[in-house]
Amino acid sequence: TMRDATGAVQSALVLGGSSEIAEAIIAALAERRLERVVLAARDTGMAASRARALEARGVQCEVVAFDADDVAAADRVLDAAGPVDLVLVAFGVLGEPFDVAADPASTAALARTNTVGAMTATHAAARALVRQGQGTLVVLSSVAAVRVRAENAAYGASKAGLDGFAQGLADAVHGSGVEVMIVRPGFVRTRMTAGRPEAPFATTPAAVAADVVRGLRRRDRVAWSPPILRWVFVVLSRLPAPLWRRLSR
Repeated sequence: TMRDATGAVQSALVLGGSSEIAEAIIAALAERRLERVVLAARDTGMAASRARALEARGVQCEVVAFDADDVAAADRVLDAAGPVDLVLVAFGVLGEPFDVAADPASTAALARTNTVGAMTATHAAARALVRQGQGTLVVLSSVAAVRVRAENAAYGASKAGLDGFAQGLADAVHGSGVEVMIVRPGFVRTRMTAGRPEAPFATTPAAVAADVVRGLRRRDRVAWSPPILRWVFVVLSRLPAPLWRRLSR
């Protein structure tokens, strides 16, 4: 069954099942009509603890191993999961702040997961949903993709690759019964960002989840979180480079 007019879904697959943002999104969906979820994660132990919490709320859960750096892994997980209403692509690594003097292998490793792995998983999910004739694909991007800062050059660029691919993919599947929604959160307070200086409009996984549910209900192509960042980046994306360099430090 496809999601209804309220954005509720009955079944979901999460690629990146140990993500805190994904956990909050699934919890928000569980408050509505979610009956079944498959959590695909590299850290199956953490995903299993999240599955137990969901099962206590009456959601049928399954945990499967998923390594985003294995480009064949998403197809295997999708085959094992069977038909689902929604696929959430939610994995990624932040990496260290960008340093020109660092070993370029660190950039390669980050791009392998965030761009190659995520684009491959997104493509595989879209293909599976098109084959079943319906479904929603939610891709977790970042505002860092909109205009890349020096401090997160590798991370921002890796997310920009995924974000651009998801935009093109949304057009490619238009009319197939499959919809794509890109999520662009700002700074989210999670384990991944612990110890990093907070950016303006910092938010929480639960707030991102609420924005995602709202976006599903409205059938938005892009869900910004918090929504004000959409208008902030209308301005920031047009700033002259010298001003952007000063503001983005």
